[in-house]
Amino acid sequence: MRPFLETDRLALRPFTEADTDHLVALDNDAEVMRFINGGRPTTPEAIRTRTLPRLLHDHPCFGTRGFWAAEEKTTGAFLGWFEFRPLEDHSPAVVELGYRLNRASWGRGYATEGSKALIHKGFTELGVERVTANTMAVNTRSRRVMEKAGLLFVRNFTGDWPETIDGSEHGEVEYELTRAGWEPQRLSPGRVRQA
Repeated sequence: MRPFLETDRLALRPFTEADTDHLVALDNDAEVMRFINGGRPTTPEAIRTRTLPRLLHDHPCFGTRGFWAAEEKTTGAFLGWFEFRPLEDHSPAVVELGYRLNRASWGRGYATEGSKALIHKGFTELGVERVTANTMAVNTRSRRVMEKAGLLFVRNFTGDWPETIDGSEHGEVEYELTRAGWEPQRLSPGRVRQA
């Protein structure tokens, strides 16, 4: 399957139903899911009926998907996924950036590398004007990835979630990057320019 996007170390490709086992393994790692649902496992049935349809959805404004399976380029190993999804199906103006990688991938710069590449593609090819990302306030690793990818802190907020998880009392954070804010960052000294 042809990748949607490649970086030095990553290939981001469309999901298929054959990815079900990878998704079950990813969503059944308590540490991976700690800031998503408190670490509770996800059933294979939930992956097939709720998760996969969302990951396989094509967005008319992009003419493609909003979620991408991430593989290590040299080995083809499944690392997790990236989200770069339009908030409105018919407008590419605002997209949500997200990522969920397996623990073996943590601390290796994959999340930042994939995020930067998606942002570059969004602003240069897909008509994106604003990238937004959210996480729990206590999720320092994810916040650091957002910052390394060039996103800026916007606000703290409290969501109305059906179940509380450890740390949710501190609320959520929102980050963003606009196309106008990205251009100076991309070209300033000391920053790596995506090809």
